[in-house]
Amino acid sequence: MSSHHIVRDKQEPALLIANGEACCWELMGQLLEWSPVVVVLDHAIHRVLDLGIKVDVLLGDFDREVNFDEILARQYPLEIVAAPDQDKTDLEKGIELLIERGFPAVNIVWATGRRADHTLANLTNIVRYKNQIKIVLFDDYSKVFPLVGTFEKWYAAGTPISLIPVGTVTGIHTEGLKYNLHDESLQLGYRNGNSNEAATDGFVRISAQSGDLLLMECWD
Repeated sequence: MSSHHIVRDKQEPALLIANGEACCWELMGQLLEWSPVVVVLDHAIHRVLDLGIKVDVLLGDFDREVNFDEILARQYPLEIVAAPDQDKTDLEKGIELLIERGFPAVNIVWATGRRADHTLANLTNIVRYKNQIKIVLFDDYSKVFPLVGTFEKWYAAGTPISLIPVGTVTGIHTEGLKYNLHDESLQLGYRNGNSNEAATDGFVRISAQSGDLLLMECWD
């Protein structure tokens, strides 16, 4: 099955597929429709090819045996990028590859679920790239992205929005939430902003003075 349409190269978000829990096909299809490049991380390639998705780049440390001939027989052309640096996760390497190639944005799927250590690392590590590339991480129940500057978006009343600090975040101001913050701090493990929500139909605004804050739009 052909997976993504021809769109303006490097003007639309690339799609980065990790090796966690798979998302539903509806979500995957929506993201593929506008992705000019699809990057798959390491051993997720077999699961992705089984779905008939056209892959552009396979990246990983390939620390386990990989049959590249078999992969290329199923998907050609395919760029294979070996990234053996053990001090970085495959997700970090994938994001850095897209930054180096000039992509303005990346959507990430399959980065949560399965191993808890991978999920935690993937969620928290994206903040270090927030000023270099726009990052949005999706799964079937949430949309996660780091706060950059002042965030402003219209929401329907009751839309769940969580504010999760990575470390300590100070000087947080919010408008339009059921539980607003006024020059307050959040600290991971001690005070989080879980399960807040839009107070009414209208705009929500969120800003912070210092630190890294993850915003999560969640649904059951």
